[in-house]
Amino acid sequence: MTEVGVRYRSAGWSKMNDPDQMAIRVESSAILPWDVHFREEVHYMKRYFVPFSLFVLGFAFSGGPPQVQAQGGGNNPEAAAARQKQLALEAATPKLQITEEVLPLVVPGHTIGETEGVAKNSKGHLFVYSRTGYGGVARGATAAQLFEFDQNLKFVKIWGPDNYAASFAHGVRVDKYDNVWMIDEGSGMIVKFDPTGMVKMVLGRKPEAIDYLERFVERQNKDTDLHPVGAMGTFNRETDITWDPQDNMYISDGYGNSRVVKISKDGVWMKAVGTYGKGQDQFNTVHGIATDGQGNIYVADRGNNRIQVYDYDLNFKKSITGVGAPWSVQVTPQYIYSGDGTGKLYQLDHDGKLLGWAQTGMGYGQTSCIIHSLHAESDHVLYRGSCSEWNIEKITIK
Repeated sequence: MTEVGVRYRSAGWSKMNDPDQMAIRVESSAILPWDVHFREEVHYMKRYFVPFSLFVLGFAFSGGPPQVQAQGGGNNPEAAAARQKQLALEAATPKLQITEEVLPLVVPGHTIGETEGVAKNSKGHLFVYSRTGYGGVARGATAAQLFEFDQNLKFVKIWGPDNYAASFAHGVRVDKYDNVWMIDEGSGMIVKFDPTGMVKMVLGRKPEAIDYLERFVERQNKDTDLHPVGAMGTFNRETDITWDPQDNMYISDGYGNSRVVKISKDGVWMKAVGTYGKGQDQFNTVHGIATDGQGNIYVADRGNNRIQVYDYDLNFKKSITGVGAPWSVQVTPQYIYSGDGTGKLYQLDHDGKLLGWAQTGMGYGQTSCIIHSLHAESDHVLYRGSCSEWNIEKITIK
C-alpha cells in the first residue's frame, strides 16, 4: 500500500502522493500547524488536498484541541527573557488613549474573510485585500479578493477579478498617484493597477503548477532549502511595498526569502539586502516596510523583534527595539507606528523612542494575528487589517 507522506516545516506542508490510499506515515516529529504561534507559514502557497483523517491524526498526537500561543518566538529561555523585558518596558510607558471602530463593510453576496491588507487613496476610498473567494480556502483553492469601498464605506467593486496573481492575499498599498498595488504572498507576485483598474506592472512570477507537480509529485523531489538567499526577478512569499520620493520601490521579501529588494520605478531590479539570521543585514520573517520621505526605510523584522532602519541605497543605519514583534510599520509626519500580532500598537518618535502603546482588538476571541497590517491616515488615525478577526478597524488616538 502506498504511504501518504506528511511533514510540517516552516515553509509549509510537503507533498503527499496517492491520497486515496489511507496508510499514513509521519516523516518527522515536527509539531502540527496549531502549535506554530499562528505564523502564516501554516497557510503556505503550495496547494494540497489534506484529508480530514490527517486532522484527526494530529488531534490524537497532540492530546487535545489546538492551543493558541502569544507572539514571542517560543518558550526557550531567550524568548521568555525577551517577553519579560518587553512587559517591563510597557509597564514603564504611558498607555495611549484610543477609540476603536469596527467599520461596517459589506460586500453583496460575499463574506469579507481574513482582512490581511488595508489602504486608502486620496479620495478616501478604502481598499481591503482579503483571504476569501468563491473556491474555498481549506489549504487549497485561491484565497484572495481585492475590495474597494467609497468614502461612505459603500462597496464599489472587486479589483482584478479572475486574476492569475491573486492566490493568497497579504497586503495592499496605494501610492501617491492613486495606483493600487496588490501584494500576493501565495503567487509571489505584486500587481500594479492604475486608478481605473488597468494592470500597469507585474513584479515576480507565480511558479507554474505543472512544474511543481512534475518536480514534487512525479519525481518525488523535496525542497530542503528552508532559508534561500533569493534571486533577482522573483519573490518568495513577499509581504509589503513602499516607495521613496523618486518612486523607487522597496519590497519586504518575506517568508521564504529574508531580504529587502529595491526596484526602480521602471521595474529594474537594482539591489537586494538580507539573509536569514539575527545579525546586521539579516532577517527572520520580513513582514512589513515603510519610508519616511527623509531618507529612511523601516523594515519590520518580525521574528527578531525589531525594526531595521536603512537608507535609500539599503545601507544599514540602526535597529529599533521595544515594539514586540512588528507585523506592520507605518510612518507619519510626527510618529512611527508598529503593530504586533497580539493587537498591541506602539507609538514612537522618529528617533525610535517609545512614547506610548495601546492594546487593540480585544473581545473577539482572538489572541494573535489581531494586527496584520496598518495604514496610517494621519498622526492620530490608523486603520488596522486583522487576519484573525475578519474586520477593518479605525483606530483614533486621542
